[in-house]
Amino acid sequence: QVQLVESGGGLVQAGGSLRLSCAASARTFSTYAMGWFRQAPGKEREFVATISWSGSNTYYADSVKGRFTISRNNAKNTVYLQMNSLKAEDTAVYYCAARPYPSSSTPIADRYDYWGQGTQVTVSS
Repeated sequence: QVQLVESGGGLVQAGGSLRLSCAASARTFSTYAMGWFRQAPGKEREFVATISWSGSNTYYADSVKGRFTISRNNAKNTVYLQMNSLKAEDTAVYYCAARPYPSSSTPIADRYDYWGQGTQVTVSS
């Protein structure tokens, strides 16, 4: 069983920054590929960013590339999403997801085994 808890969401003005955190309960967190997804009202869940278990590989959706940065601290069992230059269209519930080693990171939501409860990010224009 793996529990994921997102935090750091909130209200921010366009152009501002926010850092999301996802704390994992897994003893083997360092072997999990991690991803961030988001879902806005009336829209399907979409891929945001992913990072390999080693942290050596990262991949971003085109919509956030250059603005968002995914990182992880395996010693703290935590993955982060640093969001800069936020836009109104970034408003969504952001979800943290995990899949165990040797599975690789992927932008496909259905490939992930564990999900957090989500944290709301609202960007005002």
